[in-house]
Amino acid sequence: MAGPPRQRPGTWAALLCLLLAGPAACTASPADDGAGPGGRGPRGRARGDAAADEAVPRHDSSYGTFAGEFYDLRYLSEEGYPFPTAPPVDPFARIKVDDCGKTKGCFRYGKPGCNAETCDYFLSYRMIGADVEFELSADTDGWVAVGFSSDKKMGGDDVMACVHDDNGRVRIQHFYNVGQWAKEIQRNPARDEEGVFENNRVTCRFKRPVNVPRDETIVDLHLSWYYLFAWGPAIQGSITRHDIDSPPTSERVVSIYKYEDIFMPSAAYQTFSSPFCLLLIVALTFYLLMGTP
Repeated sequence: MAGPPRQRPGTWAALLCLLLAGPAACTASPADDGAGPGGRGPRGRARGDAAADEAVPRHDSSYGTFAGEFYDLRYLSEEGYPFPTAPPVDPFARIKVDDCGKTKGCFRYGKPGCNAETCDYFLSYRMIGADVEFELSADTDGWVAVGFSSDKKMGGDDVMACVHDDNGRVRIQHFYNVGQWAKEIQRNPARDEEGVFENNRVTCRFKRPVNVPRDETIVDLHLSWYYLFAWGPAIQGSITRHDIDSPPTSERVVSIYKYEDIFMPSAAYQTFSSPFCLLLIVALTFYLLMGTP
């Protein structure tokens, strides 16, 4: 009685090769090894035919190429696992105050000698071609804005604001003051927008064209306007009332073609700088020295 057919040793070797090295490594044939009939190599080429060997294109393993690139050390974490890569992000360029009054106009509000990173409020402007570039920064975690007004009062003003939202982004938004209320306008003249929230400060940079088509909510910047400066908190990316009851304004109309470096002391530094307060201090000192009659 005939027993079950015996497996040849080559069968087990082929199975083991298939499991360990994959199918690509186990598809070699006698013809590939140059052991074809008549002592000829693959595709009937004679052994040692160098010209024929060079004429046949070689095909690298696509899987091997992909794996080699994917597991390149540049793409491996310290633990040896691959991780996704992302293109580098350009950091926000710091505002240069050394250019104030020279190549751009600046307004500073706060402590004497403050800069764009320490003032309560900072604004700069400069002409770039047919655009005006604005830089704004304020000591707040909500929003910072500039308004263009025909007077020094809030109402009927074109406003550009940089708003810090709940996702950590700083967005440039356009508003129009209707009385004491800022209404967001969908038509936004801002371009080349960038902003950052760092060290509890909202800072941004954007451009807007000097001349715009006639629109009630967007002024022509080639004309001179009073500048209104404001900043305050935001709730879920929406601006709320400004931090101080009487936000500072420019003393006179501002021309984008004239670069000045204007400092405005904040309320904490105005007490001893007004003429009335100085006169009061002198009178009080005289009274204390002379005594009462």
